[in-house]
Amino acid sequence: MDQPLPLVTFTGVQKTYDGNSLVVRDLNLEIRKGEFLSLLGPSGSGKTTTLMMLAGFESPTAGEIALNGVSITRTPPHKRNFGMVFQNYALFPHMTVADNIAYPLTVRKLPAAQREAKVKRALDMVQMGPMGGRYPGQLSGGQQQRVALARALVFDPQLVLMDEPLGALDKQLREHMQIELKALHRRLGVTFVYVTHDQSEALTMSDRVAVFNSGVIQQIDAVDRLYEAPVNRFVASFVGDNSVLNGTVNDVSGEHCTVQLDNGQQLTGLNVNRAARGETVQCSVRPERIHVLDDDTPAPARNLLQANLSDVIYFGDHLRLRCELAGQPELCVKQPLRQHGRYDAGRQMRLHIPAEHLRVYR
Repeated sequence: MDQPLPLVTFTGVQKTYDGNSLVVRDLNLEIRKGEFLSLLGPSGSGKTTTLMMLAGFESPTAGEIALNGVSITRTPPHKRNFGMVFQNYALFPHMTVADNIAYPLTVRKLPAAQREAKVKRALDMVQMGPMGGRYPGQLSGGQQQRVALARALVFDPQLVLMDEPLGALDKQLREHMQIELKALHRRLGVTFVYVTHDQSEALTMSDRVAVFNSGVIQQIDAVDRLYEAPVNRFVASFVGDNSVLNGTVNDVSGEHCTVQLDNGQQLTGLNVNRAARGETVQCSVRPERIHVLDDDTPAPARNLLQANLSDVIYFGDHLRLRCELAGQPELCVKQPLRQHGRYDAGRQMRLHIPAEHLRVYR
């Protein structure tokens, strides 16, 4: 079955502001119709510049951006017909909520009756039905965010662009709005492109995530694949918690390799970047994938580590064990809350890392 044509295509896109350093390097990206795509990365990674080029507020130094196969590289922002939600909401303080939402329709010279019907529908969409007569200064941050979203959706755009729109909200409200945004996306079927530096936010809401670093997409994937199968060290460390061990490859067998740690212990894992024998590598595992073995549990044949428990941290929904191995970074192990009270700092631990969950990076 043929894949449908992408809604948006970036082909060989580059961006520089000073003529020397590239903020975005050779970007090739396809955005699928109806998906929730997050652009994730640290400050200066190129994600916001990419969004601004898609919106038309920045022009590529090189390359092309196409919408439904037609170039929009030189199309001005107001002719792209995209909805936009900014971090600071950009609401007009002297206009009511209803007038703020109606603004894009007024600019498009829609008749008053049509404007009123569309504004009512947009208000209901974001659960703000009775608040059309209020002013932005009378609203909470979460309510202002909903108004900004309603304004971006009111003219039925085929694409909605969001630049860290939840960044100004407190943690609890931000998490609530993440769930609401995802539900709204599912209901509407509109394509969302969302910029964030918060990896948990990206994982919570997105269908796919593009991870940026140094102007390059390091990996673009479905959220479960991104978390379970990072393609390099950067993605493994930036997306989710990560426990790391350093060593040297002493044997390669097909897609796997065996790594010797400085203290002589050995681990077998997936050889992600095809490291060769003798290469210095980094072994990466998610903390929840590490098993703590009881004293009476038989030792597995491989991937057994002896560690010293330095601290136990209570996180409310889980425990984090801070473990020390000679010559290694601190190893974090996540345990279910039901294990609370079982571990005392200073004791020796036997840890098992299943080979299928250990990824080895050059």
